[in-house]
Amino acid sequence: MRLLISFAALFLSVILLQLSSGGVGPLDALSGIALDFTRQEIGILGSAHFLGFFIGCWWAPRLMGTVGHSRAFAAFTAAGSIGLMSHMMVVDPWAWALMRVGSGLCVAGCYTVIEAWLQAKVTNETRGRTMGVYRVVDMTGSLAAQMIISVLAPASYVSYNLLAILCCAALLPLTLTTVKQPATPASPRLRPALAHQRSPLAAAAVLVAALSSASFRMVGPLYGQEVGLSTDQIAWFLSAFVLGGAIAQYPVGWLADKFDRRVVLIWLSVAAIASSAITVLSSGSGTTGILLTAGLFGLTTFPIYSVAAAHAHDFASDDERVELSAALMFYFALGAIAAPYMASLLIDNFGPKALFVMIAAGHFLLVIFGLTRMRARPAPADKTRYAYAPRTSFIIGRLNRRRRVSDETKGKDGSG
Repeated sequence: MRLLISFAALFLSVILLQLSSGGVGPLDALSGIALDFTRQEIGILGSAHFLGFFIGCWWAPRLMGTVGHSRAFAAFTAAGSIGLMSHMMVVDPWAWALMRVGSGLCVAGCYTVIEAWLQAKVTNETRGRTMGVYRVVDMTGSLAAQMIISVLAPASYVSYNLLAILCCAALLPLTLTTVKQPATPASPRLRPALAHQRSPLAAAAVLVAALSSASFRMVGPLYGQEVGLSTDQIAWFLSAFVLGGAIAQYPVGWLADKFDRRVVLIWLSVAAIASSAITVLSSGSGTTGILLTAGLFGLTTFPIYSVAAAHAHDFASDDERVELSAALMFYFALGAIAAPYMASLLIDNFGPKALFVMIAAGHFLLVIFGLTRMRARPAPADKTRYAYAPRTSFIIGRLNRRRRVSDETKGKDGSG
């Protein structure tokens, strides 16, 4: 309990950061609609965010090593705040895309600092409880961020300034804490090929997870607006997706530990295809039906990244886990950069239902590939523990490393 209390400042910074960064995506989409941006331009804003996110994941550990945790956190927060406050000063989609690179940089950089701080302070005995609380804090902040959209007017100085204030407020708990700043962790090497070598299926599943999550969260407001939802209903629509994903973590984790994880991945994708079809078919069934299908969509797609990560770690040695986590994050970032623009392009040409057709097609390909991989090699004799894997920073692999332990010595050959 004393340890968790000492992390209170970090957790408060996470909540404030989530409220700010989680709100800017849907607010940008709604503001773009109000300002007559094209759907493709709105999609580019989401893609630009994940471009900044990838840059931040790579750069943040190096900046921490140069200036320290608190100063790096302040620098990344400043980048996010400047981007938020500049929105209504320059109303241009390409300028906004540059600002969204700053917001993505802010998110990845700040999470890297927070997770490096947590990693330096936890022990093997306290790691599980700390990660459990961290997961609840992160999910709560994400859920609240979607709800804040209901009170923010699109294309408004006040709305963007409020998000900028929340971003600046995230500075206060961490920079004023009396907890001693930890040593800077070594930056993991970025070896994208490692994920494919250990599990081609996991690498593909992470790309599909990005296709589902990034396109829904960044372009979902376009779909909501097209099917007749109001701004506050769009907030509930996005919140239902996050809530569904949160509810799914425990039952899916139990299944992933009990059965062949490839089977779990395949059935999750089958369920994702079904939920995409149900979402399209129920688009005219009223607000309640649309919200329920959004929750179902989150339930079936949100856990795929964590199951894929657990499957990849089944074939990794202990000294590869941090770099493998970073490699999986790299694949997720690639998919997340491309997905919002692809989704907006399809919506522009084929209507709002094309968003879920694209997602269903991605999951269909994952099912086919999963069945192929099951024929290519047997399931591992020993499995690591399932662990919820947030897509926050490359450092998250260090926090989950000791939780991924088997009951017996693995002795895996690491073949792909």
